Amino acid sequence: MAPVTSSYEVTSSIPPARLFKATILEEKHLHKILPQGVKSVEILEGDGGVGTIKLTTFVEGGELKTAKQRVDGIDKEKFTYSYTVLEADGFNDVIEKICCVIKFEPSADGGSICKTTNTYYPKGGAQISEEHLKGGKEKGLGMVKAVEAYLHANPTAYN
Repeated sequence: MAPVTSSYEVTSSIPPARLFKATILEEKHLHKILPQGVKSVEILEGDGGVGTIKLTTFVEGGELKTAKQRVDGIDKEKFTYSYTVLEADGFNDVIEKICCVIKFEPSADGGSICKTTNTYYPKGGAQISEEHLKGGKEKGLGMVKAVEAYLHANPTAYN
């Protein structure tokens, strides 16, 4: 089966630099912003730059328990981040990997447009369902909105 790509955009009232810092550069603190979803983010190998391997542990009761990802690219000037999900319980039988690219662009109102493209690589002849793609999009949208709400409630955080 050929790779399947899903793209989406979400707007935020938070400027790109601050949103990028809170969601990408300070990812290890996501458990504070998203305590209902993320338990921890730890670096297994590397220094946070390209090639770094991270393990995200999710709170109990969710669809996933853990996800291992590799940082493929990070541009702090252009607010872009790319990574590959190498392993995640719950999809290892169907998906080989997911390559993700996130870009935070300025919007006309001083906020951001977060553009995300995820490319799913199925194992063998496995089919990737529309439901799976929709779930990934909903989680991404929810994360940006949760970070936005946190930053509004904590105006000095991640400046």
